[in-house]
Amino acid sequence: MKLCKTCFSSVWPFVLMTVIAGITGFVTWLTLGLSQPEPETRIAVGLIVFVAVEATLIHYVVSCMRRHCRHHAPKMSRGHHLSPEA
Repeated sequence: MKLCKTCFSSVWPFVLMTVIAGITGFVTWLTLGLSQPEPETRIAVGLIVFVAVEATLIHYVVSCMRRHCRHHAPKMSRGHHLSPEA
């Protein structure tokens, strides 16, 4: 099932993913500051963590959107799920 345009109309899941990844990268950068490595190393590791978390969350959100998209699903008739004899 492919994603429809209605599923991508809201940008809030993607904004929230970026905020979570940014906070995680920033906390990693702060934590590395306690061990005092080279500044380039702190920035590189912080960026690597940001990209890894962002990629993981994008994969998760897109797969959830695919799984739960019901915009093109056939309409089910209601009330016909029980037999008339029951």
